[in-house]
Amino acid sequence: MVEISVVVPVFDEEESLRELHARLTEVLEGMGRTYEIVYVDDGSGDASLDILREIYETDRRVKLVGFRRRYGKSAALCVGFDEADGGIIITIDADLQDDPAEIPRLVAKLEEGYDLVSGWKKKRNDPVSKTLPSKFFNFMVAAATGLNLHDINCGLKAYRRAVTDHIKVYGQLHRFLPVFAHKAGFKVGELAVVHHPRLHGRTKYGIGRFLHGSLDLLTVILITGYTGSPLHFFGSIGIGFTAGGFVINCYLLYLKISDGNIHGRTPLLMLGVLLMLLGFQLVSTGLLAELITRMGHEGGKEYSLRLRLSHGDAGETGNAGTS
Repeated sequence: MVEISVVVPVFDEEESLRELHARLTEVLEGMGRTYEIVYVDDGSGDASLDILREIYETDRRVKLVGFRRRYGKSAALCVGFDEADGGIIITIDADLQDDPAEIPRLVAKLEEGYDLVSGWKKKRNDPVSKTLPSKFFNFMVAAATGLNLHDINCGLKAYRRAVTDHIKVYGQLHRFLPVFAHKAGFKVGELAVVHHPRLHGRTKYGIGRFLHGSLDLLTVILITGYTGSPLHFFGSIGIGFTAGGFVINCYLLYLKISDGNIHGRTPLLMLGVLLMLLGFQLVSTGLLAELITRMGHEGGKEYSLRLRLSHGDAGETGNAGTS
């Protein structure tokens, strides 16, 4: 049985792969545990897939998946998790900025009682144009989700099998895996890790990453906080708009009664009516979403269970169950 699986998403990293594999092999063999390395090529346009084929042919502990085109890091991690057989799963980027030597420390931290341990690039070797937006983004995530991690987007993470089995990765939400785990009741921690400057190639991320991440954060807030009660989300905003429009219209009605006209206040009247209409629409949207949610839950709902006990059966921990 494999104890540790290392999942490596790869996109255009031909210059780093051989060295990365050598360092991963050295570290994992030194741990004295059974292991495997799962490489997932995300439609690379360089020679990455050819190099990975060579590595696969020479190492029986390697698994290799190659996409026909680029689907993104979330898809690569999702497939990697499905292919991995280990009870502990490590993710690491292929650009050599994450240090494979940190894997034993991550595993040791995980075994202190955590379900997910995220790396923290405390001393980050990246340009300011990348580090400042990252710090602001981490602040936003902590404020919005209640999970206080210094570096939620670090590619170096350790997971227990129960976490990767329970959480499904899609879109570009891979950076929020610790949030999903935290909201599901898993214990999430972090560990300061070494971060190296990029030696080969160039970063695959620009300002678009920050913009997309901000939009994804809204998705995460909705998914983690309102999936079971969407009316609370849409209804709260809708009632706020309706109340604002109602106050404006009451004020205009008062002016009409006291002064006899509301001359010159037509734009304000239009704003009040618009806010009330928008509020009603949002509440209606929330009601429809609530109906759809209830219909989807008629067959049962999945929960993250810490323990399931039944007389005559062995207890199971950390699995998703249907209630």
